[in-house]
Amino acid sequence: MHNPFSPSWRHSILGLVCFYTLAFAQTYTDCNPILKNCPSDPGLQASQYAYDFRNGPDYSHWSGSNGPITYTPFGAALSITQKGDSPTLTSAWYFFFGRVEVRMRAASGTGIISCIVLESDDLDEIDWEWIGGDRQVVQTNYFGKGNTTTYDRGGYSPIADAQGVTHVYTIDWTPSLVTWYINGAPVRTLAYVDAVYGRNYPQTPMRVKIGIWAGGDSGNANGTIAWAGGLTNYTQGPFTMYLESVSVTNMYPAASYIYKDMSGSWQSIAISNSPAPQPVSGTAGKDLDTSDAANSTTT
Repeated sequence: MHNPFSPSWRHSILGLVCFYTLAFAQTYTDCNPILKNCPSDPGLQASQYAYDFRNGPDYSHWSGSNGPITYTPFGAALSITQKGDSPTLTSAWYFFFGRVEVRMRAASGTGIISCIVLESDDLDEIDWEWIGGDRQVVQTNYFGKGNTTTYDRGGYSPIADAQGVTHVYTIDWTPSLVTWYINGAPVRTLAYVDAVYGRNYPQTPMRVKIGIWAGGDSGNANGTIAWAGGLTNYTQGPFTMYLESVSVTNMYPAASYIYKDMSGSWQSIAISNSPAPQPVSGTAGKDLDTSDAANSTTT
């Protein structure tokens, strides 16, 4: 089974001038709808979703893979205990513009990367990333259509003890702006026009992935290991991140999202509220064609 947090399948660009990101290491898609016809994406049918993982797992909304995930009074504990572990929680649904708020503590450990990733089938992506050797900084990044031709999209924000203190990390995503927040305070904003006039702007339905992986694994490229802060010594583990809660606001609730063409533009996404069985429950929003969506989401 393919490991979504394994960096081994993508080449790395060596050199200190490059910005090595988790997003670069892990993005993948089972079917890219800007290259071929693909199945529709299951949607989050409710406009609001929230869950506290201190209450245990939410199997109807999240799938876990690639390593140990346990549930504790501190939330979901995602742990690396040995080489090859990269435990990940992935939402069973996609959402189409909106807001994701995550309350969590990042993992410590040289070479250990904790992350929150919003990712679409055509490899649009918005990220938070924490490096285990630095508890005072969090990184942000974004990608459009998997474009890794440049590495100037990354940002750094100070944080007071990301590993010992629970903080709230938010991504607010609209057709015109992406804003990252820490504990309610904005730390970075990306405008549609500033992402190569929208060509690199994330704009297609996203899943939520929350996980941890060893960027410092000895099998990774030298540049990836350097970005991650050095080689990981698994005997110093386990290395654990704690996910306390997640809340999502979905701007366009739907049973499914369909790419009507291969442009990868948000205007090309069709919203379906058919009665077909879906992996999550909720009240679907009203049907919108693409012209309605464009009119109602312009800011």
